[in-house]
Amino acid sequence: MNLIDTHAHLTFDELENQVDDVLARSIDAGVTRWITVGTDKGDNEKVLTLISRHENLWGALGYHPHDAKNVTDADMELLKKQLTHARAVAVGECGLDYHYMYSPAETQQRVFRQHLDIAVDLNMPVIIHTREAWDDTMVVLDEYTGKLDKVVFHCYGGDAEQTKLVLDRGYYISFTGTVTFKKSDALREVARMIPPERLMIETDCPYISPHPVRSIRPNKPALMVHTARCLADVHSMPLDQFAQKITKTSEDFFGL
Repeated sequence: MNLIDTHAHLTFDELENQVDDVLARSIDAGVTRWITVGTDKGDNEKVLTLISRHENLWGALGYHPHDAKNVTDADMELLKKQLTHARAVAVGECGLDYHYMYSPAETQQRVFRQHLDIAVDLNMPVIIHTREAWDDTMVVLDEYTGKLDKVVFHCYGGDAEQTKLVLDRGYYISFTGTVTFKKSDALREVARMIPPERLMIETDCPYISPHPVRSIRPNKPALMVHTARCLADVHSMPLDQFAQKITKTSEDFFGL
């Protein structure tokens, strides 16, 4: 296999001091390319440094909605410049998160729109984070109908109705190890709705280790094969065939 981990956080504390070993073990497991994702100003700088040093590693840059209250217009101007880096392939992660409300909803929405404006200007894919903010997320995205070329909902946990809306709008969906959990039958039914041409997988490492290795911390790209195997079973496809299809989807989406 030559799977692509489409959403990792290799610059986070749990992994940044062992990246060489993490990537080597990932290759051995059949996960041979990665996209590491920035979440704040300092993290974006780390992503740029890391992707400049490693072959088959690309970056996405953005501001997590938790951090929206700290994001200035100057920060967004800098982000737009950073996204012209040759190995930067997506805007994000960005979006809305009302679970903890670390930033006010109105501030999150403003910063979210700023990310989407950049994606339109640079004609880049967008990685969406949404948690307990589904309706507002879709309202904002609908303002950009016909303007955004590619949108993916990362770490997906939507229900069947929400999934139909996502697919009807031409968006993509990416699953983490949550889809493998024993109590995730409903999410696996949702996954069955999604054709491989619109489906990607990720670790979101260092978080969300998949079943049957949930006890392993931190999560690492090598463990993503368990997610791939689970989804291949959901789609009643041999693992190698399923892996080939979703790898093509990831390559096309991110322009790899």
